[in-house]
Amino acid sequence: MSAKVLTKAAAKEAGIELIEDGHGTQAVHDTIVAMRAARRSGSANTKTKAEVDLSGAKPWRQKGTGRARAGYKSSPIWRGGGVVFGPKPRDYSKKISKSVRRLAFRKALSERIKGGDILTIDKFAVPELKTKSFVTLLKKQTDARKVLLVSDAFDQNTLKSGRNIKPVTLATASGVNTEQLLAFEKILVTQKALERLAERTRPPRSSGSTE
Repeated sequence: MSAKVLTKAAAKEAGIELIEDGHGTQAVHDTIVAMRAARRSGSANTKTKAEVDLSGAKPWRQKGTGRARAGYKSSPIWRGGGVVFGPKPRDYSKKISKSVRRLAFRKALSERIKGGDILTIDKFAVPELKTKSFVTLLKKQTDARKVLLVSDAFDQNTLKSGRNIKPVTLATASGVNTEQLLAFEKILVTQKALERLAERTRPPRSSGSTE
């Protein structure tokens, strides 16, 4: 069965809470910035004049040479010396609240639905472990080059057959994030995954429960 475009009416019927105004744009920006910042290694490191492996002796005597006085060979003004205010290992990660991440996810999902970029299908599974079979099945659903395939779970044949196709990414409905929702031309979602996505757009349960 070929994929169908997920309309706003169909999305609401599936239980997805859409954002139809400008609310949530800043949340998307903050979430994407935080996700990309968290991926930075922050491993850049330079040595100060105290850390370079050079002698602490004066390069020449203080007076009588005709040259400017110099106290140490590790001076930053010399080649091989230390670095002034150079980068040091640091943590670039940014903290954002769960409510902001949830709002960003809803906003990104809503915009892709309004743009007609989300397609639904009953299920997506290849019968054999072959990349060619995966590509053939995918082309029957969409002619887009960059595709995000979202399912509740993937069997080993489908998972291994699709992992070598660079423009295509496989993600579970529980693990797909805001950045992924915005990075692909089309998003192909199975019916079971659509139910899980709908759950993620609903507000959390109240904390007054005794669970």
